Amino acid sequence: MRILYLNPGAQMGGAEASLLELLAGIRDSEPEWHLSLLLGADGPFTAKATSLGVSVHVLPMPAAFARAGDSRTRNPVGLLLALVAAISYGRRLAHVIRDLSPDLIHATGFKMHVLSPWVRPPGIPLIWHIHDYVQSRPFSSRLLRWHSRGCSRAIVNSRSVAADLRSATRQKAEIVYNAVDLQRFSPHGPALNLDALSGLAPADGILRVGLVATFAHWKGHHTFLKALSLLPPDAPVRGYIIGGPIYQTAGSQLSLEGLRSEVRRFGLANSVGFTGFVDDTAAAMRALDIVVHASTSPEPFGMVIVEAMACGKAVIASQGGGATEIFTDGVDAIGHCPADALDLSNALKRLLSDSGLRLRLGSAGRRTAESQFDRPRLAREVSQLYRESSNDLCVTPTMAVAARN
Repeated sequence: MRILYLNPGAQMGGAEASLLELLAGIRDSEPEWHLSLLLGADGPFTAKATSLGVSVHVLPMPAAFARAGDSRTRNPVGLLLALVAAISYGRRLAHVIRDLSPDLIHATGFKMHVLSPWVRPPGIPLIWHIHDYVQSRPFSSRLLRWHSRGCSRAIVNSRSVAADLRSATRQKAEIVYNAVDLQRFSPHGPALNLDALSGLAPADGILRVGLVATFAHWKGHHTFLKALSLLPPDAPVRGYIIGGPIYQTAGSQLSLEGLRSEVRRFGLANSVGFTGFVDDTAAAMRALDIVVHASTSPEPFGMVIVEAMACGKAVIASQGGGATEIFTDGVDAIGHCPADALDLSNALKRLLSDSGLRLRLGSAGRRTAESQFDRPRLAREVSQLYRESSNDLCVTPTMAVAARN
């Protein structure tokens, strides 16, 4: 089988991390399959996928289309420019796909979800892999509803996203939880020097607490910083914001300057560091005593939660959306109310003062990751859906070639 994956970006967000695990899993479980990846931009994802033996093709999206999103639909001129750019890009994308001759197309990202029904060759199954909520994006949800007939099957990463998709588009979906590389995300391995990365003076005898997230507005950076400011002034703790801006869509993320201003406003200039983008997030997590997940809106899944649990770290996670499906409060992580800085601060106080609880949560989290979020399980479930999708359309590789010809 020849599988073509479509993804709009090449920066390493949660969807890209999930797709990378899927590519690695399919490569291991189905070595005779040919895997291709077509990206709408170049970036770190390109090299990571290539290292797996995946054939990677980069077809850069026009800036007007790459920046398009729900926040820009109120600007008629910007919307028209995005539409023209999308039509032009779709034509070029269709030519590339035809040359690659896939037997099945697996599309991730709203822009690829919308384009893929128009550019797929006749008779080729199309799978949408949806990692985000749709209902909160009125324009995008309408586009998905209009294009859903061209989709053979939809995959989502949580029950929460499945319910949202049904409400927004009436599209049914298969629930397949994400996975992590349990060898890379492990308690054992190198740890980064977060102080050096952040430009902070070395410090001994402190506990390190980190928020590992992109700069998306809803990732809870403000909640995290405010929670740190509510800790006792003499608390032996240092906070780290690990990550950076990755999105091209206008208005979709915070700025580093704005976050630094927040740090100064909370009086945390000497106790909070910014590492910037870190390629080896596992090594960053191993340098922390507590990993915080602080999303203020419901989380579709919460890759950081599973990655931190796999590293054997004590985790404090926001109890909203799909994130609530992957941990048990008080057993393998501690939950806190979304956007509630006081509740998060109290959870931090609890863990900072109890080393035994940190160890118990870390051990239990590792067991959860091993039993529920391993890569072979992800590959097994998705490859079965590939076969079912091909059978549903009565398409074999030989028949697919005939259809293309």
